[in-house]
Amino acid sequence: MSQISISEPTRGAGPLGGFSLSQARTIVGGSFRPNPWIYWTDFLTSWSIGVAAFAAVTHPQLLASNALWHNADLAARTDWHWPATVAMFFVSSLLYYRCSLFIHELVHIRADEFKAFRFVWNMLCGIPFLIPSFVYYTHLDHHRRKHYGTHEDGEYISLSNMPARAILIYLSQILVLPILGVVRWGVLTPMTWFSPRLRNWVHQHMSSMIMDPKYIRPLPTKKALRIIRMQEVLCFLFICFVGVRMTMSYGLLFNEPLPPSMLLQIYLTGVFIVAMNSLRTLGAHRWTSHGTEMNFVEQMLDSINYPHAPLIGGLWAPIGLRFHALHHIFPTMPYHAMAKAHRRLMAELPADSPYRQTEARSLTMEIIRLWKRARANEQQPTEDPQTITRRSA
Repeated sequence: MSQISISEPTRGAGPLGGFSLSQARTIVGGSFRPNPWIYWTDFLTSWSIGVAAFAAVTHPQLLASNALWHNADLAARTDWHWPATVAMFFVSSLLYYRCSLFIHELVHIRADEFKAFRFVWNMLCGIPFLIPSFVYYTHLDHHRRKHYGTHEDGEYISLSNMPARAILIYLSQILVLPILGVVRWGVLTPMTWFSPRLRNWVHQHMSSMIMDPKYIRPLPTKKALRIIRMQEVLCFLFICFVGVRMTMSYGLLFNEPLPPSMLLQIYLTGVFIVAMNSLRTLGAHRWTSHGTEMNFVEQMLDSINYPHAPLIGGLWAPIGLRFHALHHIFPTMPYHAMAKAHRRLMAELPADSPYRQTEARSLTMEIIRLWKRARANEQQPTEDPQTITRRSA
């Protein structure tokens, strides 16, 4: 993977005023070096607590009986188990969601850096969650200026120029994506070992974290294919392991098979993560592209920052993703530097800088505005949605 470089945009964006990337870079200063201690501490802490909370969903009694803290009176009661189960489900799901979004950071870090972290993330999160790091390589196209918002950008749908039902269709994936993930890695992966034609189709249509289901992923290079095959095999073996654990026990290693309720918990956790990410994605942009190339300032204004309510924002848009417009200006800026960089830009950029228009108060308000823009399309004749999203094809 290579880093994306954004050239200096043309000054003078009409009535919006000019925006100088070099000026913005000078303001934010040395904010482009990821701190490995922050990455390791954040990820491993989130993952460890998430695993503990995930176990407590089906065994809430562990909260009252453990080596660190024990309460005999609480352990003897069961009336608190159901509320604890619900609470632990949300805690584990939110932390797993946070862990999974480190994939966004990894794709923007040079391939020759953070090798140990990349390996550990894949083994603890990418493989078990069925989102190995290669499925997000296509994210770099979302940051290429000539690709953004066009048919070559799999992470963009022109929702503001479509009927409102397009938003509902997009959200309908929430219930099926976790199941499709199992089909992709558990069923189709071994089939691709015997059919090159099927392998190419699966890679092009079922191997990317995207929005646009019509997106066709380019075939990989031989070097990338080696990594892809290794990660595919690991995902397949993990599914096999879960399947075996559901039906067999292994004496000293495992006293009994996993209960069927575990599958339900895994599925609901997957649905929760996909739902959170889908709602976050709806608020990441204004989705105003008509499928043609947008200039730098237009792309920036099509993206949104949420600097307010950092505690709440950090739950639904963790790992710096609440500063999405800033991320599109500086894709390689690490997530832990974004809040400070945004404050500096808002304090030092000119009063008429278009960057100031990227702020929004809340995710809810932006989704409502998106819905209203889409509803307005239903009141007047519009082009076919496929024509809008593919106009530049």
